[in-house]
Amino acid sequence: MTSEPGRPGRTDRKRYVLFDVDGTLIDAVSNQRRVWASWAERYGLDADEVYQVALRTRPMETFAQVAADHDPRECLAVLHALEDDDVRSGVYTAFDGASELLHGLPSGAWALVTSNYEHRVRGRFLRTGLPVPDVIVDAAAVDEGKPSPVPYVRAAAELGAEPGDCLVIEDAPSGVRSGLSAGMTVWGVNAATAVEGTHRHFTELREAVPHILAFVSRPSVGGVG
Repeated sequence: MTSEPGRPGRTDRKRYVLFDVDGTLIDAVSNQRRVWASWAERYGLDADEVYQVALRTRPMETFAQVAADHDPRECLAVLHALEDDDVRSGVYTAFDGASELLHGLPSGAWALVTSNYEHRVRGRFLRTGLPVPDVIVDAAAVDEGKPSPVPYVRAAAELGAEPGDCLVIEDAPSGVRSGLSAGMTVWGVNAATAVEGTHRHFTELREAVPHILAFVSRPSVGGVG
């Protein structure tokens, strides 16, 4: 590493990219809706109403709102079984630009940070032909999920990165808040309007690809960029 010209004591450092998965790299909206519809049918509930709650809350919170008279552990077990079956049999699509982007990133310079579970992420990536990084921080890896900063802080630590050298790519408000709270640069993708707090916004992942690759190619000199 070399000192920044004119700035004694400063060193150039690698930059890293931390990706959310569902809605960011993989289009899983139809899959999620189908899984929740099957779950709702099991309990005699309205699928649309259940899905609207599920969009805003974590599963256990969803169960508390829509199926308070059922054992939440049983509800979660049913949901997990449906999700695992969907990974095996569902049709998944990577967003345009995802493959080019991930294959273009240096090894060890990126990670996945997901509220899902690692085995499902690996299954989806296998189905879509996307490469899998060395670091995946999933729901089982942390005690606090998004919007807590914990998942992104954990990913940075596993990469050996400083938070200020990390770029978070997200599509959802909870993930954006998580990355911002972790002290990272956050760019939003795959949404018509920008999520509050994002440093940059792209309506499609494809538009962000050259900018993400450029971010990683430039050494960091500290601070949020």
